[in-house]
Amino acid sequence: MKDLPVSLICVLDQIPIGVCIIGRDRGIVFMNRALEAITGFSTEQCAGLPCSHVLRFNKCLENCPVDRDESRERCVLEGDIINQENQKIPVRVTFASLIDESGEISAYVETIDDLRQARVIDPARINPFSSGRIVGRCPQMEKILQFLPVIAQSEAPVVITGQIGTGKDLLAEELHHASLRANSPFITFHCGALPDSLAESELFGVAKDTFTGVVKKPGKFRLAHKGTLYIAEVGDLAPLLQTKLLNSLDEKIIYPIGSAKSVPVDVRIIAATSRDLGQMVQDGTFRSELYFRLNALSLHLPPLKERGEDRRLLMDHFMRAHASLLNKPVTGFSDACLEKLLEYGYPGNILELKHIVEYAVSLCRTEQIELRDLPAYLTEDFAGLDAKSPVSAEQPPPKGGAGRQGDWSALEHQMIMDALLEANGRRGKAARLLGWGRSTLWRKMKHYRIGFE
Repeated sequence: MKDLPVSLICVLDQIPIGVCIIGRDRGIVFMNRALEAITGFSTEQCAGLPCSHVLRFNKCLENCPVDRDESRERCVLEGDIINQENQKIPVRVTFASLIDESGEISAYVETIDDLRQARVIDPARINPFSSGRIVGRCPQMEKILQFLPVIAQSEAPVVITGQIGTGKDLLAEELHHASLRANSPFITFHCGALPDSLAESELFGVAKDTFTGVVKKPGKFRLAHKGTLYIAEVGDLAPLLQTKLLNSLDEKIIYPIGSAKSVPVDVRIIAATSRDLGQMVQDGTFRSELYFRLNALSLHLPPLKERGEDRRLLMDHFMRAHASLLNKPVTGFSDACLEKLLEYGYPGNILELKHIVEYAVSLCRTEQIELRDLPAYLTEDFAGLDAKSPVSAEQPPPKGGAGRQGDWSALEHQMIMDALLEANGRRGKAARLLGWGRSTLWRKMKHYRIGFE
């Protein structure tokens, strides 16, 4: 990378398609900002590493262009890469050789085009009452779908409110993909996932050689340059970070940790929270200036129990999508199963409904989902509980341990236990039953201390 002209590096960083330069030894020499956003890795982290270890492109082992006799010729391959968060991303990779003055190959260049938005939508997921992946026809959702294109075209910050599991993350993605920034990165930052000291470095980055043993980190703001930065659960942001975020919004610059030099950033902010920011402002736990700065536009997602007929619409939507994914001939729900699912209150909202339906489809052995296919907590009776009057997801569970039905954490814990029991303890099979990746199941098992005692 040191041998590259600075002007070339600046040009490559402005290209909205991922670019990677690879040495003759197949080691990473340079990745531009767009590729850092796609993979989640920085050039400093990956310098010298084999490209197959960083991109994790599924065509690397079976069809590596470097191994071809015609490696001097440009080739185009389509497949999937695995990013830092172990997400599978469909891409188109264009590979070409760089020839020096003597006619020898001096390096290779790859461009990586993210195909997530270009892929044809699965017919099983198409729904006439939807916009992208947002499904609903109740009055509240119709209003959101009506104004979504208008809000998406604006450059103003957006705040999305709603209970946990109502689909705030999904709505933020749809806003980005409907905006003029759709071809640029969409970067997510979860405020409550890291301690304050690490959260600051993740958000604003770290300058080179700031601390011994600490590598330079671009930060979420720089990765989202020209695109959208989605800040999930912004109400959990520490006071110091609230101040730095406010300054960044006002001045459109950031200061990485350990640097006195400002970095200009062009980022649209979408924030989401399940907390009442207005009340937090009154309580003095959230800065009023930041609240009014972020709240230029707002959208509220209602809880599932207030969405009427959307419940059945979503049940059918998730059932068709997961049955298509597993190639299973599941076409509907039995009357008893449908009655149970429609009367339940879903304190975990759409996220809980999705997990329930996917779990049931995975276990179903016939064309209709039966009661026996549902998670045990739905079909067993717990003392003192009324399925038609669930505890809100924002309320604490009842004392005495009888609140599994009203406590989403306990419900999720029970679903994991049911899946592990059905899979005879095999985590891979349990993850497939739940519709999760293995890493997601492992992380949740660790969170609930299942098998980690």
